[in-house]
Amino acid sequence: MTGASVLFIGGSGVISAACVTEATQQGYDVTVLNRGTTGGRPIPDSVTRLQADVSDRTALAEVLGDRHFDTVVNWIAFTPDQVQADVEFFAGRTRQYVFISSASAYQTPATHLPITESTPLKNPFWQYSRDKIACEELLMEAYREQDFPVTIVRPSHTYDETKLPLTGGWTAIARMRAGKPVIITGDGTSLWTLTHSRDFAVGFTGLLDRAEAIGEAFTITSDEAPTWNAIAAELAAAAGVDDLKTVHVPAEAIAAVDEDWGAALLGDKANSSVFDNSKIRSLVPWYRPRTTYRQGAREVLAWYEAHPEEQVVDEELDALMDQLAERWAV
Repeated sequence: MTGASVLFIGGSGVISAACVTEATQQGYDVTVLNRGTTGGRPIPDSVTRLQADVSDRTALAEVLGDRHFDTVVNWIAFTPDQVQADVEFFAGRTRQYVFISSASAYQTPATHLPITESTPLKNPFWQYSRDKIACEELLMEAYREQDFPVTIVRPSHTYDETKLPLTGGWTAIARMRAGKPVIITGDGTSLWTLTHSRDFAVGFTGLLDRAEAIGEAFTITSDEAPTWNAIAAELAAAAGVDDLKTVHVPAEAIAAVDEDWGAALLGDKANSSVFDNSKIRSLVPWYRPRTTYRQGAREVLAWYEAHPEEQVVDEELDALMDQLAERWAV
């Protein structure tokens, strides 16, 4: 039982909620700060809850007062101006600041696999990723020049029971069940790493209040990397669909008709992503992801069946998928 104090800015998202739960179970003294405007995922009763908009630094100062934390984790920092504000605010207030970056910041497409922490950071396709890279560069400069105690964590595609990996979410499942083809990028054979949030949380929590993690970056993912064809097949099986129909469409063709969808594909999902987790295991040797996507897919479908109000079809996207399927059907 560590007893170390941890401040989570955010804490009710797919990844962060699992990490809050794991940290409390490991004996950390956890405080969660958020705006309190959404229900989010449940937070353990033992967690101290604070309410403020982190972008309002005056309100943040009023809520935190003169508190210091062993570790501060910001789950909702995406741009350099946000992390610069954190550097200025939390310098001297914490022994470790954890920045949640993204594995999409790695060279895209990668020139070699598996991807490691030494893989260059370069993504010319997706602004989200470029912003994360800029944040990392700013924080590492603060570490070198000001001794700001940063640790960088790079998750890849991390999910819980509420999240479907195929574009459109439930729309894809509805298409499967209606006998309509699901759109798969490329030829469907690229490898994609999916990590359950409860597994990620074990590795992540092992980095908290660790002096050895300061000034370092860590990838935390599963070791399982199914193809997109296999991912769709697992979801179809979990959804009770025996005759899965798919149409394979180049990412560039999707980008031509839907810029946002295309950017997420070209900048991330269309490329094989397989990761070497040796570094996180060197510091957290008990990190061993246990949730296969076969199990995860069943959990996701069970959750949606128990929450019919979440079974929402995006009609506009569904129509676009019909058009793509007709155009690219073999």
